[in-house]
Amino acid sequence: MKNLKKSVYEANLLLPRYGLVVGTQGNVSGMDRKKGIIYIKPSGVPYENLKLTDIVGIDINGNTVEGKLKPSVDWIHHVFIYAHMKDVCGVVHTHSPYASVFAACKISIPCLTTGQADVFGGEIPVSDYADNRGNNIGKSILNYKREGCPSIILGSHGVFSFDITPEKAVFAALMTEYFAKINLFAIFLGKTKGIEVKPMVQAEIEKWYKRYHGGGYGQK
Repeated sequence: MKNLKKSVYEANLLLPRYGLVVGTQGNVSGMDRKKGIIYIKPSGVPYENLKLTDIVGIDINGNTVEGKLKPSVDWIHHVFIYAHMKDVCGVVHTHSPYASVFAACKISIPCLTTGQADVFGGEIPVSDYADNRGNNIGKSILNYKREGCPSIILGSHGVFSFDITPEKAVFAALMTEYFAKINLFAIFLGKTKGIEVKPMVQAEIEKWYKRYHGGGYGQK
């Protein structure tokens, strides 16, 4: 439990370091499924002031079981994801700049390069706008998420990423922002040259995705 709490703390500190958050926006959580406890960033605490002891432990109903501060106001969305995505043990929410451009326009991030094919296996989907009442955001994530893709763009909002650990979820959020930036510039550059920038064909996307996910990439 101490290791998970520390992992969540360190993962939260990566958000400003990677340029994924401004001010107090954004949060990372991690869940110990055996204990039924979720560790999450406290609400409104600046990252530069965040301490390990500030990380809040809550149960699946949002009741505080560890810590003295209030959990992130987004805790309800994190809990919903954990309740409905049983293989997920890390969740990240950001309003990273380039991904938020796609969120504002309600446009999916198209798969234009092999790097995005590797990580995401295709486009990063965008949802319609959902307000923050109850489980509206969580339901929208479930409705629009694509199998094998660890991120989703919420329309007029930002990014939610999810994976088997908080660290991997942060990586997904980082790569979402990275490809949002590349693709935005590619689309604009294409327009200046009168070129229609098109996504890679699905068969090629699948080749790269399969190699990256157990098909020979990386170490054993």
